[in-house]
Amino acid sequence: MRVNRIQAEENRQAVIDAASRLFRERGFDGVGLAELMAAAGLTHGAFYKQFESKDDLIAQACDRALEKGIDGWRRAAADAGESAYAALVRRYLTPGHRGRPGSGCVIASLGPDAARHGPGLPRHFEAGVRTFVDILDGALRRKNPDATPDDALAAFATMVGALVLARAVEDDAYAHHILDAATARLLD
Repeated sequence: MRVNRIQAEENRQAVIDAASRLFRERGFDGVGLAELMAAAGLTHGAFYKQFESKDDLIAQACDRALEKGIDGWRRAAADAGESAYAALVRRYLTPGHRGRPGSGCVIASLGPDAARHGPGLPRHFEAGVRTFVDILDGALRRKNPDATPDDALAAFATMVGALVLARAVEDDAYAHHILDAATARLLD
């Protein structure tokens, strides 16, 4: 059966969304093409009509995750007004975020994989990191006008690192301690 352009684009977007979630949950090598397509409700054969390669899909899926994360941060910062910095820190360093890598920060979930993946993908992540840091910088300067862009960069690095560590340990209590300690330091 022939698929019209609108349906083809909807199918393509469904694959990107499914890949974005599954890659964050299991890494780039932890998910095969057949599983990605099945998660989007499509057959494996439809993949090459929509994407040049798995690397093409990886880049688009990471871009999608970055876009959603950035949009969420912008909304959260705008909603919190003067308290935006604290809101962003508290929103990021939660047990819920730790427990849902498939819907969480792609930088914490896939940053190490992206660095090893090839020359193009780190460029996508760099653009995302710069944007997250810019948002955090604006929020931090509302709280502390003397803050510098390096303060925001260090804060974001602490947030991402704390989330990675919290996800890497087995003991839930220790994971919560990591998140709480980072939150306390960042909000001092």
